[in-house]
This record gives sequence, structure tokens and C-alpha cells, in this order.
Amino acid sequence: MVLGKVVGSVWATRKDSKLLNMKFLLVRHLNIDMKLKDSFVVAVDSVGAGAGEVVLVASGSSARLTELTYQKPVDAVIMAIVDKLDIEPEWNEDEC
Repeated sequence: MVLGKVVGSVWATRKDSKLLNMKFLLVRHLNIDMKLKDSFVVAVDSVGAGAGEVVLVASGSSARLTELTYQKPVDAVIMAIVDKLDIEPEWNEDEC
């Protein structure tokens, strides 16, 4: 899973029939300090996320395990909206 922020929507009027009625959101990855990275992903929204929200995104085969995306051609899914992050104050990314 990766942490990201919803920064936009993707509209696709023509798509595989298994993807009908799915909402696609543009999610920009976040680092642990909640700063935006340069990378992003287009993800199916399974939880009703909206612009500006911090979310958790599952990708790969795990993205096809939600109720909405089960056995569908999906590589990324928003499966949680983050309410809060608790990080140890002495945590240092360089030590990992």
C-alpha cells in the first residue's frame, strides 16, 4: 500500500465493460512527512474519496480483491481514506 493525496479525476467515456460505473481518481504519492512526490497513479475509488483527501492505495493483484474490483482489470484501488497518522517523533527515514 502507498499513501497518497487525491489531486484530480480521470474521465473515460469508452472503457472495458467491466469498468462501467467505476470512478477513477488521480492520486499523487506522499512521503512520510505528507509532502507530495513526483509520482502518481490512477486508481479506482472503492470508498468514496474526494479531491484533497489523503488515501491508501493498494496495487497489483491486491487491487482486484475489493468488493467493487473483484476479478476486474484494475491495477490500483483506493481502499481507505486516512483520518490520522501517528508517527514516532524520533523516526528517521535515513535509519531504515
